[in-house]
Amino acid sequence: MSSAWSWWIVIFVVGSLNYLSRLSFIALFAHVEMPRLLARALRFVPSTMLTAIVVPAIVFTAPATLAFSYTNPKLVAASIAALIAWRTKSATATMAAGMLALWATQWLLRIVG
Repeated sequence: MSSAWSWWIVIFVVGSLNYLSRLSFIALFAHVEMPRLLARALRFVPSTMLTAIVVPAIVFTAPATLAFSYTNPKLVAASIAALIAWRTKSATATMAAGMLALWATQWLLRIVG
């Protein structure tokens, strides 16, 4: 079998398993009420997934190199954005303040360093 066919088979099998795993929850909970504990736990999945994606992008400057200092512009900007989000509860203000803080921090670090 050619290498191209092997890859197409793998893609089809993985796609089918992904589809069936998602369909199983939809089909199961369409007929059975979801347990309260599971429903409550599933409310936290989006914020948990976003945190798992965003935090490494902020605190790692290079692979396996943590940067918890003021010289990490992403960490400074994220801290300011978190403060703005907490105070205003506005997604637009948070994104605008975070981007302005990132640009300002990068500019200041270029001047100082």
